[in-house]
Amino acid sequence: MKKKSPVSRSGRFTSGPGADVAAFSESISFDWRLWRHDLLGSMAHATMLQKIGVLTKTEAKAIIAGLDQIGKEIAAGKFKWRPELEDVHMNIESALTERVPAGAKLHTARSRNDQVALDVRLWLRDEISALLGEIVGLQRTLVAVGEHNADVIIPGYTHLQRAQPVYFAHHLLAYVEMLERDCERLWDCYSRVNVCPLGSGAIAGSTLKLDRVLVAKLLGFVDADGKVQLTQNSMDAVSDRDFAIEFCAAGAVLAMHLSRLAEDVILWASAEFNFIKIADAYTTGSSLMPQKKNPDVAELTRGKTGRVFGNLMALLTLLKGLPMTYNRDLQEDKERLFDTADTVRACVRLMSAMLQHTSVNAFSCLAAASDPALLATDLADYLVQKGMPFRKAHHVVGAVVALAEGEGKALNQLTLADLQSVDQTFGRDALGVFDLTRAMAKRNLPGAPGTKEVAKQLGRWRKLLSK
Repeated sequence: MKKKSPVSRSGRFTSGPGADVAAFSESISFDWRLWRHDLLGSMAHATMLQKIGVLTKTEAKAIIAGLDQIGKEIAAGKFKWRPELEDVHMNIESALTERVPAGAKLHTARSRNDQVALDVRLWLRDEISALLGEIVGLQRTLVAVGEHNADVIIPGYTHLQRAQPVYFAHHLLAYVEMLERDCERLWDCYSRVNVCPLGSGAIAGSTLKLDRVLVAKLLGFVDADGKVQLTQNSMDAVSDRDFAIEFCAAGAVLAMHLSRLAEDVILWASAEFNFIKIADAYTTGSSLMPQKKNPDVAELTRGKTGRVFGNLMALLTLLKGLPMTYNRDLQEDKERLFDTADTVRACVRLMSAMLQHTSVNAFSCLAAASDPALLATDLADYLVQKGMPFRKAHHVVGAVVALAEGEGKALNQLTLADLQSVDQTFGRDALGVFDLTRAMAKRNLPGAPGTKEVAKQLGRWRKLLSK
């Protein structure tokens, strides 16, 4: 007699699903990675079932030991995953029941609906914690590179046109600020991930007197004040994937920031800019052109942003038309969630490693930053200090720029007579505006790229990131 599959088909069905249906509906090919969290959830559930009298102490102990052994086999690569058992939950439960008879009681008052909701939340908590640590690592790298090149000045750009001079470190610190907002979003998301759904059953909880608080405590579902975090509606608990969408949204913003950083790196590494040199280990060559050195890590980071955006859109589309409560469509959430986590974590790590192996060409940076046109606004500020309204000062300096261009001169090559031919307000001290060192020293408003302010910000971030 053919042995029946232990897949949850219930006594209503006379046979299992067809081979094509089984292949179409299995999820073990990707949800196997939830195994650690599935084991933890099952151990906590078994402990609770023993407390309320469903399991004896001996049975609970045997179940937990059996689950622990399965975990060791999975970690060692010795566990055989069976696609016909559909998912990670049934694979583990089937293996447990074959070894421990009491394992058949483990699914009491539990559905795969609340079980998978639990597993994904446990998994995502770990992923968020790991990602936060990696983002801090990238922030430290950016600060370290900034400190190592504290005296380097580059042109700041708007519309990808030279605008005003800034310290290279100030430019890097802009990304440190962006990444800090990413951390804040992830921490905020974590608070909604960190809510225990187990005990919600398939849709309507259980008639058994489950101790949901005990399970939540065992699995660490508590807030910063030690208060237990439980879902408050069983229907919402099994169908909610807002937390996954939030993570993918935060991941999309993070990926966007990384893509912007990658774009700057790509530009800076070009021959036209020549501001930086990326180590060979983080670049590739051309199969045709032997002179090429391509910034592939940065380009791939920029490119992978598209898939992270796509994952967010896929989840939003997946959820938008689902009736309450659980629907099998929700099986499609995991690959998108897994891919977002894998992608952003890899991009953060590689960007950090690449920047640690990147040198700055201070000579090229200074040559670009020494363009006196970058200080045209400073010349307008000079006129404002002489009492001229800014709108008029802006117009006057525009005329000075036109004069210089017409004579084929740089702004700092104009004479006092040239300046006064445009407006008599200019004095002998006007040309001193084009002293780059002095100009940078003046920019000391909070958040500005002034010499003292940038040093202050580097010190502030070094202290914050050392905690």
